Amino acid sequence: MEIESTFHMYVQPVIHPQLTPFCTELTGIIQAMVDGQPSLQQVLERVDEWMAKEGLLDPNVKSIFVTCGDWDLKIMLPGQCQYLGLPVADYFKQWINLKKAYSFAMGCWPKNGLLDMNKGLSLQHIGRPHSGIDDCKNIANIMKTLAYRGFIFKQTSKPF
Repeated sequence: MEIESTFHMYVQPVIHPQLTPFCTELTGIIQAMVDGQPSLQQVLERVDEWMAKEGLLDPNVKSIFVTCGDWDLKIMLPGQCQYLGLPVADYFKQWINLKKAYSFAMGCWPKNGLLDMNKGLSLQHIGRPHSGIDDCKNIANIMKTLAYRGFIFKQTSKPF
């Protein structure tokens, strides 16, 4: 029930190489953090290498991504990969939507995502909202709390 390994990289934007003020205000990511970073293709290759190193690609190991909503893995990543002509790895095609899991466990929908889930579980929000790595820490903390309360997580995405 502890984080064993973390993967974190920034991606050099290609379609809109200049970050908008909205993006910076929302995420805290500034232009200097993405300039000169690897392309999405390179980062996805490094994700695959990390997953192999961690043993997550072993067919005897069960693993699944957890997201706060379906958008990231249902819409954004497949759309970006299609636009760039990149394949989507099979492990990105199934996930647990933490909002759905939380609503099953707690009986209410978290309209404000991680902020509502943390509040509903009396947890302190970690870091900055919409900062990818901070969101991951909050997701892990929420999952740990729900698991300690006896909730059994199941895949929520539909196969496609």
